[in-house]
Amino acid sequence: MNSEIFGALAQLEKERGIPQSYMIDKITQALVAAYKKDKEGYTDNVFVEVVDGEIEMYAQKEVVEEVISPATEIALDAARLIEPKAELGDLVNVSVKTQAFGRIAAQTAKQVIIQGIREAERDMVFNSFSSKAHEIMTGTVLRVEPSNGNIFVRIGGGTDRTDALLAATEQVPGESYREGDLIRVYVVEVRHSTRGPQVIVSRTHPGLVKRLFELNVPEIESGEVEIRSIAREAGSRTKLAVAATEENIDPVGACVGPRGSRVGAVVDELHGEKMDIVVWSDDPEEFVAAALSPSDVVSVTVLPGSGKACRVVVPDDQLSLAIGKEGQNARLAARLTGYKIDIKPESQADEA
Repeated sequence: MNSEIFGALAQLEKERGIPQSYMIDKITQALVAAYKKDKEGYTDNVFVEVVDGEIEMYAQKEVVEEVISPATEIALDAARLIEPKAELGDLVNVSVKTQAFGRIAAQTAKQVIIQGIREAERDMVFNSFSSKAHEIMTGTVLRVEPSNGNIFVRIGGGTDRTDALLAATEQVPGESYREGDLIRVYVVEVRHSTRGPQVIVSRTHPGLVKRLFELNVPEIESGEVEIRSIAREAGSRTKLAVAATEENIDPVGACVGPRGSRVGAVVDELHGEKMDIVVWSDDPEEFVAAALSPSDVVSVTVLPGSGKACRVVVPDDQLSLAIGKEGQNARLAARLTGYKIDIKPESQADEA
């Protein structure tokens, strides 16, 4: 029986990656639970030993003249059959025959072991995907829930895989997927839940854009160019502020790539989402002016005593471009820079 158990544990470790030591702990718990179920009594004196591939269970009992509590006491004559030199007051380890456990006790042990396997698999998934938080993964759409629009995506491979939740709120407006579609997602976080680890993924998170640029721009991966800030309205437009960490490197040109190939790869992955790439600056006036691209800017004035706020003057014919459709350009520029932006046309600048 012991050889069969250890053979099964070795196979479990090979196929599912669950360590034998972990499962031996669970078997120990199962045997104690079965003993308690079978004997309906005291279990604090019960223990399990694993020596040289053998699993043995014992109940430690005190040697007494008259046995009052069989669960914890043993008569002197019976004790000397186990330990010939036993004396009154000694503690003797009495072997427990697990084969004699009843059906209910055996079923209890089985449930403890099965639960142990499930817990181990959940812990492995949590530990594996916790390390992948804030990374991009490619998955397969398992199902789309018509009632709420949530999508479940299978990510990972082999034993190291799980089903991730792409909530309706994390999906880009206009994108649609069917079962079997391949999809690239950003791992936002991994949570503990009553049903095990839950991986939350997104298509709208700004981190997705950042990781896509890191994949397509070697200078970002090497550290020669850094993405300092991102503002995104998923499915419509994203603004990035980039800076070079070394001289003679054009950070915007590096991100755009030859003939726009690098930024084009990101735009294709995001199904046509527009990208504005600007140079990050320590000077708030320069940074705000750049962030309002593609609009021209006449001047930027940081308003004193107002926290992070500024007034921007643009040519009259550039006002609508600076503000953008439904205020989008100004809104993204404000989020990118962290400044509240008040935009005025040049004709009203003196009055303002």
